Amino acid sequence: MHLPITAGVVLCALPFITYSSPLPSENMTSSGTKIHIYKRSTGTNADGVANMDALKAQLSASIFKFQRGIDAYVRNTGRAHPLASNSFEKRATVSDALTDADNNLWYGQISVGTPPQTYTVDFDTGSSDLFLPGPTCTTNCQGHHIYDPSKSSTSSDVHRTFSLMYGDGSSVQGEQYIDTVAIAGLVAKKQRLGAANQYSNGFSSDNFPADGLLGMGFRAISQYNANPVFQNLISSHRVDQPVFAFKLAESGSELTLGGTDGNAYSGSFAYTDVTDEGYWQVQMDGATVDNQNAVGEVAAIIDTGTTLVVVDPSSAQQIYAAIPGSQDASTTVGKGFYTFPCDSAPTVSLKFGGRAFSISPSIFNLGRVSQDSSQCVGGIVDSGMTGLQFWIVGDIFLRNVYTVFDVGQSRVGFAPLK
Repeated sequence: MHLPITAGVVLCALPFITYSSPLPSENMTSSGTKIHIYKRSTGTNADGVANMDALKAQLSASIFKFQRGIDAYVRNTGRAHPLASNSFEKRATVSDALTDADNNLWYGQISVGTPPQTYTVDFDTGSSDLFLPGPTCTTNCQGHHIYDPSKSSTSSDVHRTFSLMYGDGSSVQGEQYIDTVAIAGLVAKKQRLGAANQYSNGFSSDNFPADGLLGMGFRAISQYNANPVFQNLISSHRVDQPVFAFKLAESGSELTLGGTDGNAYSGSFAYTDVTDEGYWQVQMDGATVDNQNAVGEVAAIIDTGTTLVVVDPSSAQQIYAAIPGSQDASTTVGKGFYTFPCDSAPTVSLKFGGRAFSISPSIFNLGRVSQDSSQCVGGIVDSGMTGLQFWIVGDIFLRNVYTVFDVGQSRVGFAPLK
């Protein structure tokens, strides 16, 4: 029996204000504190042309984040991740992978330390750690709000370092600490976090407006091998229910902690169980193109920190083979990318929990190849990772649905947006 998920704390993408509002319906949040999550970019320029530098960087970042998580999973659990295989071939490093990335991210405010200091972070379900720029950071930390453990009475040094490698060969690295972290009044005490002494190029303030990143995956892929913030909130009984939910949209975007916001979705959720607690990894029932079956059942990672829908090579071929006029644009636009006729954007649907959810053609369309081109870039991209059969399902899909991440019952649910 699944209990209704209703109450929670809501973080939303509006100007930075805080307020409470009672919602009378059984399926709505009865109360909540709202702050803003801001969306950086869509990967499409103002003139409707695809920003290929940004899109290539986003693809590379997603792949390297997956590789880091796989490595952490092995260290933390002592066993190979089920999505890894002996035939796994790492994608070639892109020399400027995260330079001028114009990242697509969803970020909002948290506070850290005693007395509390306010920071902005990217909320990312595809990773599990919190890090901020530290007081000794001199590389790419200018323009960010610095976390100084010496100014917090609740901080303590773990005396362990961390290092996160990125596709351009740079890294985020620093020292691990324990401190108090709060999100919209929900307090996680003795939370592990990183104070970076170096940021990668992609985290410079020009490319990454948030101060740091807050991972919302499971402990198994934590680089610190420590409980993520939300799991800390659960274990300390700070949330009504062990769930959080995202609405990612052009306006009114929100993150709800401890419940769902019934004002944001309609109908019921289609749930699918997590198959391995590391990433938010589930089984996708399949995908259709214009209501015609294109791809069968496949593993999928649900990742708010990825812009695109990143798929294995065979899935990409099957999807675009069902789109008339589509072309493999690896040699013309960028490795892994496909194009299609701009005047006939397809409706691609992904099936979860026995139900199909459509990607709006306008969202699937990342923009024209050039101003005078009749070809547009598609939002489903080939990962180039041969030997692996899985998808990384990012914002191209998640902007079309309301998504609940149920830690307590280890499942993900989708419902139509209102």
